[in-house]
Amino acid sequence: MKIALFGNHYQDRYKDGLNSLVQHLNDNEDVMIEHDFACYLASIGVDTRAVPTFGTDQFHGAELAVSIGGDGTLLSRAALLARHHTPVVGINTGHLGYLAACRLSEAIAMIDRIKRGECRHEQRTMLQLVSIDGKPCDNVIALNEIAILRQDTTSMISMPTTINGTMLTTYKGDGLVISTPTGSTAYNMSVGGPIITPLTSCLTLSPISPHSLTMRPIVVSDDSEIVVTINTRAQWIQVSVDGMAMTLPSGSTVKIARAPYRLSVIQKHDHNFASTLREKLLWGADQR
Repeated sequence: MKIALFGNHYQDRYKDGLNSLVQHLNDNEDVMIEHDFACYLASIGVDTRAVPTFGTDQFHGAELAVSIGGDGTLLSRAALLARHHTPVVGINTGHLGYLAACRLSEAIAMIDRIKRGECRHEQRTMLQLVSIDGKPCDNVIALNEIAILRQDTTSMISMPTTINGTMLTTYKGDGLVISTPTGSTAYNMSVGGPIITPLTSCLTLSPISPHSLTMRPIVVSDDSEIVVTINTRAQWIQVSVDGMAMTLPSGSTVKIARAPYRLSVIQKHDHNFASTLREKLLWGADQR
């Protein structure tokens, strides 16, 4: 199996486990490691000398991508992997690991299960920043959310918003989070948006600190085209795409829609969304 390894640079305490995984894959699979991750692994004593490396601009797909780290590591490569139709399995060495399928100690067994076809491939909807002021954007893709935010100011943002060309409302507040079902448990949840099961065909618009008691999150079909004009007294605003921020001038208009491809996220067959909510987010737990 052709496998591509990605990872973050905060895994010194997992050196032994990472070394075992890399050597096992090098002995048994057609493995390659993202160049920057390989350099990091070598710096902490993991032997990567016999393993080919690649830059993200040279990536042309694989049968499987293994993302080692936290949710942010997987998010940072989601668009690249989806574009090349490469399924990904998350190996958690981070904090929450909400998107991960297992811990590092289980990684070799998990990959063997994937090879035997004993896992589930979940096709996750992604968002695309289609255009800014009518100018097309090139591959600006989010797995979790696209958020419109204030920048270095207390000025309220006014955001006239249309859905498929029909006026929805003018959001007024600190910003707006447009999320996928996967992202419903991320920024969307923290601003009071609804939790959505990951394979539901919808998008969620959740205002941030709205200046109205009646302004509530709304769920729309994932084939919706969302257009937002962003007005504020300040000179600049931010648009954050899965945490990667860009600065735009006040008055900008952004168009957001479902991306033309989905990300295949691998989970165990017995993976259960409700159990994940209870175990990792303490959903419904007695806080007394």
